Amino acid sequence: MRTAPPAAGPALVQGRGPLSEAVVTSLLSGLPPEDVEAAVDAADPWGDDLQLALYLLYELHYRGFDGVDDDREWDPELLRLRKRMEDRFLNSLRAELSDAPRTVDEAFAPLLLEPVDLSDSLSHQLQTTGELWQLREYAALRSLYHLKEADPHAWVIPRLTGRAKAAMVAIEYDEFGAGRADRVHARLFADLMTDLDLDPTYGRYLDQAPGPLLATVNLMSLFGLHRALRGALVGHFACVEVTSSPGSRRLAKAMRRCGAGAAAEHFYAEHVEADAVHEQVVRHEVIDGLLCDEPGVAADVAFGCAATVLLEDRLATHIRTAWARKRSALRTPLPRH
Repeated sequence: MRTAPPAAGPALVQGRGPLSEAVVTSLLSGLPPEDVEAAVDAADPWGDDLQLALYLLYELHYRGFDGVDDDREWDPELLRLRKRMEDRFLNSLRAELSDAPRTVDEAFAPLLLEPVDLSDSLSHQLQTTGELWQLREYAALRSLYHLKEADPHAWVIPRLTGRAKAAMVAIEYDEFGAGRADRVHARLFADLMTDLDLDPTYGRYLDQAPGPLLATVNLMSLFGLHRALRGALVGHFACVEVTSSPGSRRLAKAMRRCGAGAAAEHFYAEHVEADAVHEQVVRHEVIDGLLCDEPGVAADVAFGCAATVLLEDRLATHIRTAWARKRSALRTPLPRH
């Protein structure tokens, strides 16, 4: 029996330090990574080196990389290394959130009301004073998330039952276009990128993505790949859905104000309505259904929400700081538009 030839995945990028360089070398050579234990222990858990190395290993569970054997997805040495990095990442998250809410109601209460002061809101900044080059940078950054939107959350489906599973599948059905390939949200984001004269190829801007962005994508992969973190994944998903509609409304206005194009505006306009509905379903059916079945995961749901807020705030701070200094939020600027 012959297996199908591997599909070409995105291009593998260069490492950004001893840890990610060891991972890249291992993926290309087919050999186990060498001398990485000390590198993991020495790496900044929030920094580019560890976050890129973790992203590369997670990507083996999505589309892999061009020139990397598909069998490396389950390479025991790579999995052992990934576990060590995950522990650094997860322990750092828990330490940062040691004072975070432990109940679902406390975690989500601040997210249910639109803040009066939006001065720290990146979407508000883009809506009011954002320029087209900033919208293009924002889209390039977010492409690593949105071009795999809903994929990691699908891992939680076989880990749910009853109300929670039925509601989660209903939301994911919408995310995946309700049966229409041209309506898949990842496809809509690719159309947005085309309107902004960006390359919509999956993984195209990985080499330009800074550590704070990689961490936001790694978070949902971390939660999605571990059954023990199913509550945290539901918390992450719920946090995204609860906060999406107001931010999407502002971003749709930003796209329209800057003349970004119909598809660019449509992606966010679609999320204003869809995610307003999803918010109610995820809170009252997915979370409530999960907690009826498994009340013991309530703290994990709260943790998933708090971790999402933490990393999104870190990313927003990185972007605002770069733009305030009149420089790119990407590792290398986009070509002039």
